[in-house]
Amino acid sequence: MKIQQNFSLKSYNTFGIEVKAKYFATFKSIAEFYEISAQYPNINTLILGGGSNILFTKDFDGLVLHNEIKGIEIIEENDTKAIIKVGGGENWADFVEYCVENNYCGIENLALIPGTVGASIIQNIGAYGIEVREFVAEVLTCGEEKYSNEMCRFGYRDSIFKQENPKKSVISYVIFKFSKIPNLKIEYGDIRKILSAENIENPTPKDVFRAICDIRRSKLPNPKEIGNAGSFFKNPEIQLSHFQYLKQNFPELPSYATSNPDKIKVPAGWLIEKAGWKGKKIENIGVHKKQALVLVNYGNGEGKEIETLANQIQQSIKEMFDIALEKEVNIL
Repeated sequence: MKIQQNFSLKSYNTFGIEVKAKYFATFKSIAEFYEISAQYPNINTLILGGGSNILFTKDFDGLVLHNEIKGIEIIEENDTKAIIKVGGGENWADFVEYCVENNYCGIENLALIPGTVGASIIQNIGAYGIEVREFVAEVLTCGEEKYSNEMCRFGYRDSIFKQENPKKSVISYVIFKFSKIPNLKIEYGDIRKILSAENIENPTPKDVFRAICDIRRSKLPNPKEIGNAGSFFKNPEIQLSHFQYLKQNFPELPSYATSNPDKIKVPAGWLIEKAGWKGKKIENIGVHKKQALVLVNYGNGEGKEIETLANQIQQSIKEMFDIALEKEVNIL
């Protein structure tokens, strides 16, 4: 364990923004976390996982702690279910692939999402009709607290851990519960289209996993090649009456049902593309040419530039559709 000063965070955020942390350290156990924290009891602290949902706009005047708690432990398994304990610092995409290979079903729709297992819980990540909360049995923190699924207060890209003091909500381990009986969701995006093109009539979780990997690779930029944090905005939920009004001018506007019959979810990417932002490049930054929901750093871009672009997009969507887009990425 080593505490470093004036440390570059460029390789610790997927936007590839060059900023520095006043202090930086990694921890591989709860004991190491306590040891470091004890040295800086009153300092501003940021916990980093994969850095895939954060936009730095300035240097961080405090302590950045990188979660590297690893490990996958089978707590219980039989022919129909499996209960697994996973370190918060494990790579999420690798964990999903591990589950698919071992027939732990349902999580295949969350393939190739960047970040760590701990961050997936904080953000309640979701894709193609699935959210991570559906598989969470219990969350353990470095503060030795245990949160049941209900206590996590999961919401749309939200959880209790977003509101907690960062030093109290560091996720050490997550206990997942999986069925070993497939219950596929293939109605979202182009999943069924890809499976049909390959003449797969009775798909398996592995087939769905592979299809989603193909979709994501074809539409989303690899952060190792082009700096980005995936979806920058949340898909907005609007009043049904407002949706019906918009359909008069935009009959092709897609929509998804919500748990509230008075509200409809519409895709932010469609709104942004319709407003003319898709593929727009402004010097070193821009909107990705294949997915309007993704803002990118083409190289040497600054966080403030990306934040300004995001604000401009929000303003144009408000003016064109009277919809307030909410940022999904955390801005510091």
